[in-house]
Amino acid sequence: MKYIQRTLDPLIRTTLERGKSILLFGPRQTGKTTLVNRLDPQLTVSFIRPDVRLRYEKAPALLRGEVEALSPLSSGRLPLVVLDEVQKVPEIMDVVQDLIDRGVALFLLTGSSARKLRRHARTNLLPGRVTVLHLDPFGIKEWPGESLEERLLDGALPGIVSVRDPADREQDLAAYVTTYLEEEIRAEAAVRHLGNFARFLELAASESGGIVNLRKLASEIGVAHTTIGSYYQILEDCLIAERIEPLSASATRKKLTRSDRFLFFDMGVRRLAAREGRQPPRSQWGMLFEQFVGLELLRFIRAQRRSLKLRFWRDPDGPEVDWIVDCEGIYVPIEVKWTDSPDAGDARHLNCFMAEYPTHGQGYVVCRVPRKTKISDRVTALPWQTFLDEIASSIKG
Repeated sequence: MKYIQRTLDPLIRTTLERGKSILLFGPRQTGKTTLVNRLDPQLTVSFIRPDVRLRYEKAPALLRGEVEALSPLSSGRLPLVVLDEVQKVPEIMDVVQDLIDRGVALFLLTGSSARKLRRHARTNLLPGRVTVLHLDPFGIKEWPGESLEERLLDGALPGIVSVRDPADREQDLAAYVTTYLEEEIRAEAAVRHLGNFARFLELAASESGGIVNLRKLASEIGVAHTTIGSYYQILEDCLIAERIEPLSASATRKKLTRSDRFLFFDMGVRRLAAREGRQPPRSQWGMLFEQFVGLELLRFIRAQRRSLKLRFWRDPDGPEVDWIVDCEGIYVPIEVKWTDSPDAGDARHLNCFMAEYPTHGQGYVVCRVPRKTKISDRVTALPWQTFLDEIASSIKG
């Protein structure tokens, strides 16, 4: 497969060029190793291999000597050192800090889980010394060839979309769920009751994108609701699920939803974890499309390097807006509709929201229209293929 230019490529290069090290997070198989190897590092250490991991666990200071032994570059720039899956040896971070502080090398650290780094009380997270970036599966612009239906069913992991046969994709996605989600996450999380966690994983995937009801899930699985909360935290720490907080402040509404939503990081992984087939019922396409748009918005927000957040808005007794880009209190509301002929009815909740909150002036309906279409004075329908361009323009304006 030919290398696909990633949205993060320019940012990674410019960050290194200005002498800043990087901590690059991203789920397994999103392309982190491929991306960093193109930077021609002078030393690469992968902690995926048990023998390598054991060597540095026993003596983290070995890394110091190896880096200090690197030959200086003719350009005068510091050598680049890549440490892959650094969360597996959190003790190494103290050595990395020393080398960064002494100006011995630049580091590009990759990790597919933040759990050990965040949970280990003594772990050094290198505050102020590294730029933290996040690599997602392919976004719309990185991989434009897929149909919408393929994106909703198979997701956008590089190793999956490069496979053309649907049966092979299904097999590879199933292997990913089994080896990564069901084995690695559970082992790293040290879950006592693996059966309960496996059942939770299936339910969490099937309800991805919905409002989380911890007590309902707890009742179905037969555990405490606090346990369900801890399971969701595991998915977050392992970069499998994204927590979306609601916009719950209102001068007039008393019952706005305050519970969070969670999105699985990839549509194909979600489907296989939920044990769903390739032919969802007609009623489900809209829900899948809504999640897909939410994931694209998350990737867009991360690429902006600005103080943006993704939210949603829901009044159980009234209107709701699927997604809101929060620009420090100024909002861009977005509805998602599985239609190619939107009408004024699709704009009514957006109009209601814009009457109550400060916005950038426009609300949007992301749908399957072939081209940008105005459906009311303040609401425009956008094709799913290009909607992020309009969102970007709205924010800049």
